[in-house]
Amino acid sequence: MKKGGVGGASTLTGLNFEKKVDLHVLLSRIPGYELKKPKDRSGVDVYFKNNLVARCFRKHEFYKFLDENNINWKKLISRKLLPDDAMLVIIRETLFIIEVKYQQVAGSVDEKLQTCDFKRKQYLKLVTPLGLKVEYVYVLSEWFNKKEYKDVLDYIQSVNCHYKFNELPLAWLGLPVQK
Repeated sequence: MKKGGVGGASTLTGLNFEKKVDLHVLLSRIPGYELKKPKDRSGVDVYFKNNLVARCFRKHEFYKFLDENNINWKKLISRKLLPDDAMLVIIRETLFIIEVKYQQVAGSVDEKLQTCDFKRKQYLKLVTPLGLKVEYVYVLSEWFNKKEYKDVLDYIQSVNCHYKFNELPLAWLGLPVQK
């Protein structure tokens, strides 16, 4: 990511992030993908070549999804977690919690990166009744690719969470790619 550079979905194989970017906009820019707001349920449906491949939820939409599936979150966790973006990839039966962390100077985001294990486990409590898996992934700016973040990045991986720099490859998510 270059300061002042061009962001957005500039490739056909992944979601490129710069600062705080709208996941829905990035997906809709990729050839073959279309997003539709369903009338009868929460979130946004993601289609690839007219086939439903994923559902996206933001913040409180995720809890509406749980309600639709008769899951009372208050019986499972003590406090709501509000994801930047949650994407249910249907073929993988996996809910991806996607947190974008963009930084150009040292700040409070540093310690937030160390909370992924706890949050992943909380989300897992919520979707286990649906038979879903949870993957927690940070999309990080190059700021975090410094040697002083090595321990934190190692920790993220050691607790089965993930990080990517500047982009989220569609194939990594299990989403189809235009050939």
